[in-house]
Amino acid sequence: MDNLDLILHATCVAIEGKGILISGQSGSGKSSLALELMALGADLISDDRTVIVNAGGMLIASPPSSIAGLIEARGVGILAVQYVKSTSVFLSVDMSSVETDRLPEPHSMTVLDIPVPCLHKVNAPYFPAAILAFVRGLNVET
Repeated sequence: MDNLDLILHATCVAIEGKGILISGQSGSGKSSLALELMALGADLISDDRTVIVNAGGMLIASPPSSIAGLIEARGVGILAVQYVKSTSVFLSVDMSSVETDRLPEPHSMTVLDIPVPCLHKVNAPYFPAAILAFVRGLNVET
């Protein structure tokens, strides 16, 4: 790795080629959210640790080779699944911060000096579907 690369304690999935970087403390639900998004059609990039590269101002996420294609399902075990080797990062989700506002102001997270739109965890069953709609561009500002 050079100074434009890092390994984040984060999980990453891709929806239609758009990467969603899921960060948070251990036990915050990163893998659970990834599994829920995968059930809605997302592809796994990496679970728990994600390599991030600044490629000319674009963040690219990929798995470390030692965990490629593996995801932990708490209470079930380590699952081997199909995965995608890399994706550009489109959105981040901070599982350590819970959103309390009904209509929140936009948040962002900066990785390798590049700002990325960020959603905070929402404790509601529709959260994975809302992320899917956000990524597909179905979000509407009011």
